[in-house]
Amino acid sequence: MKIVNTFFIVFVCILYGGNLHAQQKSDSAFIFEPTQNPLFTHKYTADPAALVEGDMLWLFSGHDYEGGQQGYKMKDWLVFSTKDMKTWEEHPVPLKITDFEWATSGDAYAGHVAKRYGKYYWYISTNWNGIGVAVADKPEGPYKDALGEPLLTNEDCFASTHSWTCIDPAIFIDEDDQPWIFWGNGVCYYARLKDNMIEIEGDIKKIDFDGFEFTEAPWVHKANGKYYLTYATGFPEKIAYAMAEDIEGPYEYKGILNEIAGNSNTNHQSIVAFNNDWYFIYHNGGIQTDGSSYSRSVCIEKMEYNDDGTIKPIVMTTKGIYNEE
Repeated sequence: MKIVNTFFIVFVCILYGGNLHAQQKSDSAFIFEPTQNPLFTHKYTADPAALVEGDMLWLFSGHDYEGGQQGYKMKDWLVFSTKDMKTWEEHPVPLKITDFEWATSGDAYAGHVAKRYGKYYWYISTNWNGIGVAVADKPEGPYKDALGEPLLTNEDCFASTHSWTCIDPAIFIDEDDQPWIFWGNGVCYYARLKDNMIEIEGDIKKIDFDGFEFTEAPWVHKANGKYYLTYATGFPEKIAYAMAEDIEGPYEYKGILNEIAGNSNTNHQSIVAFNNDWYFIYHNGGIQTDGSSYSRSVCIEKMEYNDDGTIKPIVMTTKGIYNEE
């Protein structure tokens, strides 16, 4: 097995023209150093969700299968980590769609990981079966189904009629220690989570405001006392954003943040502060020559704020965060 893994890593480095410097760490994980976007070129990755814990950034992603696909083929999720945004470690596969026995769709769609009381909770989409949640003792897993059933289903999406509306969960734990969940396709829903992170507390509500054309992929972060809701809009998707004084709004539309992601119809963002910088993590179809809407790749750019708190537009680049080197 060790020989096979070593051969694979050497093959990867050759295949991608030196854009990925890798070395074996063990039989089940390896270290690599990207030099440009896409960040990972040895696998097709999508729907990034970052979690910062101490001096470590954990990046969770979906996993598109082979390049040149026709339709979404996603059966598991991946996890990576870094301390400096230069050297990354890929960990063993932490979670598969088959870990959720009720998820008969077989689709491992977008997810989000949050930490609570020493446990890590991975909220995942299953296409039309709803949103599930898995739990682990470590961010790298392994994770197991925490409920044995969905946390949310289409029946909870009271303003929607299509079968894939209950997707794209995003978690935000506010400064008062209240956890929230946002999700949806076509309609943006949100609700409080109970302290145990596996039950909804109170009513499910939806977000609406002037100029809000929501497709999917909600993400909430807070900076300088303001709440930011970013989300995919239109199709092919751009990333737009709005700002508010309170997590429940009212939100004010602020415009397009990130344009269409090349040859990918979808986009899906994660925004985090790490090591005194803000980062905008997204996906495109940028692996040549088989990248596409169904064979996507995670990328990363620096993100900056204007003096009034608005966000400077994100320009997608090949060099990404490595343009200063």
